[in-house]
Amino acid sequence: MSSPGSDVTDVEDVLDEPAHEAAPVAERPPARSWRTRADFIAIALIAVVSVTASVLTWAFSDARATTSVTGPSTWEQLPEVATLPPSLAEVWRAKSGASLSPVVVQTALKDTGEEKPSTVVTGDGGEVNGRDPLTGDVRWTYKRDLPLCVVSTGWGRAMALYSKGTNCSELTSLDGITGERRAQRNGDAEPGTALLNEGSHLITTGSKFVEVYRRDDLVRSLEYGALRAIVNPNKQPRVGCTYGSVAVTSGRFAMVERCPDDASDRVTILKPNPDKSDEPKVFGSPLTGAKNVQVVAVTEKLVAVAAPGPSRLLIFDAETGNQVGEAPLDVPDADFTDPPNHVARVFTTKTNAFWFTGSRTVALSLETLTPLWTAEGALGAGTTLAGRAVIPVKEGLRVYEQATGAVVGTIRLNREGHTGPVQLATAGPVVLEQRGETLVALR
Repeated sequence: MSSPGSDVTDVEDVLDEPAHEAAPVAERPPARSWRTRADFIAIALIAVVSVTASVLTWAFSDARATTSVTGPSTWEQLPEVATLPPSLAEVWRAKSGASLSPVVVQTALKDTGEEKPSTVVTGDGGEVNGRDPLTGDVRWTYKRDLPLCVVSTGWGRAMALYSKGTNCSELTSLDGITGERRAQRNGDAEPGTALLNEGSHLITTGSKFVEVYRRDDLVRSLEYGALRAIVNPNKQPRVGCTYGSVAVTSGRFAMVERCPDDASDRVTILKPNPDKSDEPKVFGSPLTGAKNVQVVAVTEKLVAVAAPGPSRLLIFDAETGNQVGEAPLDVPDADFTDPPNHVARVFTTKTNAFWFTGSRTVALSLETLTPLWTAEGALGAGTTLAGRAVIPVKEGLRVYEQATGAVVGTIRLNREGHTGPVQLATAGPVVLEQRGETLVALR
């Protein structure tokens, strides 16, 4: 009960009052149907756009324009060659316009790690093939709708460099046995480049720019020359220079530079893997005192540069760049032009380097890089077979003793009218001849 005069309402009075009626709830509209004609049209349009986008993406992708057919994972070891064959005849041939010389993949044996030839690689148009050395049968194929710049080899792999525009920018490594695609990288090599295997790095050549890729992952370890996109300026030691020939060895490479302010050509000795890719490490860059020179051989200790007028071989210290020797050469001045693809045609054995000048082959001692003997009338640098030096000549293949240059004999061949340079290699008992854009296998 409330006290007299109080405004508070008694609780019982409130409870006794009738409850207010709730407002009526509006009825929910019926669920919209997604089966109208407009809905089906919208869904169809979305599906068409999605499929079209997917098809266009695939149609214009690199994957759409690539064919890869892999081969078996094992290879039969080629027979050893203990004696020279009395004759050689053609067993197969293939078009290979992208190889500068025969490309033979060396594969390490599982039990000993010794490297043995396993696959011959040919490249033409946009197609790379791994072939059985004995028969020429194709074991694997890698093909793109791009032109090949060059095929080469390194570390048990085939290296294929394609052009996608004005330069050679698409580098792909392929397993030498199976043809499976391994590392790929975009670069900036010039047309007409070679791919030189330094041992742990792959070096491109060019007249104004070279670059180096390291083993396995193909990450670029060095840019040298006229960089297209300069991130850090003033890092290149010389600008405005053009380049001649290049030679490589483990841990360094040497190249001829021709710079506007120099009175003569210089030879620059570089490290392939400096601390920073755009900051070259130069061991030395001496002027040679001559023009139209070629760098023909490099060892860990020495660099040999051939110079005309008079014809001579200049020997430089590979660590400092200081000249340490000079030797006369029996080479005509007409041979002193830059070699194709900026690489002197040289074949190296454990004891000698065989340099093809353009008209003859000069055997150099790897110990001193001085001339030992000269093979007149040569068509290429040559190779070795059963321990002897084999050098192509007009009549066929002339065989020499490596140490003395004494002629052992000549294996006669009919090259069917081919009179140009011939580059040689061997794969077991098979002798391979690169005749222009054709690779010929002899046995």
